[in-house]
Amino acid sequence: MSDHKKYSNKTKAAFVLLIVMLIILLGNFNTLRNSKNVNENINAIYKDRLVVAHYIFQYSKQLHFIKAEAEKLDLSDNIKKSEIIHTLDIIHNIDDLYAKTVLTNKEKQYFDTFLSSCKEINKQVENKNWSKIASSSAEALKTLESLSQIQIKEGKAKLANANAMYSKNNSLGQLQIALLIVLGGITFYLLIVKKIKRKIKIPEPPSMN
Repeated sequence: MSDHKKYSNKTKAAFVLLIVMLIILLGNFNTLRNSKNVNENINAIYKDRLVVAHYIFQYSKQLHFIKAEAEKLDLSDNIKKSEIIHTLDIIHNIDDLYAKTVLTNKEKQYFDTFLSSCKEINKQVENKNWSKIASSSAEALKTLESLSQIQIKEGKAKLANANAMYSKNNSLGQLQIALLIVLGGITFYLLIVKKIKRKIKIPEPPSMN
């Protein structure tokens, strides 16, 4: 009978161990998947947000220069034309880099509007229409401001997702530790405490005969 109880207790312990190991395994799988998503969100913040923010800054810098040159009254038309064309070449080089980043549909819409303003500037350079160039530069700068705001919102959303996944992973880790503690307690009770109890013999009462 003792062997049967011993076998039964070990079977119970093995069953509990199997269940907890399965839960921990599923938890680890989910944690690894979440960690991958966190890593992707962090990379997206850098590749598609911070890098694009740098491009927007470069755009803004060049457009402010074009606008300032177009508004100068003491500068000859030929010098204005030469400097603005050179600056537009710099902007066009950034276009290729910006287009390679991951853009949402809304960002693509604003980016197309920005490119249209730049084309208008390029067109008016040949006509030496400086007032129109200054106006188109101002419109392009407004579009860049809108793009910048979109970048900030997208970056905050990515960061919020990364923080939420981190918190979830942290909670899962604490749950796994708790399960291991419970498992240890149950195993200790089934395999050790009960075994000790079985070894303790209760003395028989003295015979009245």
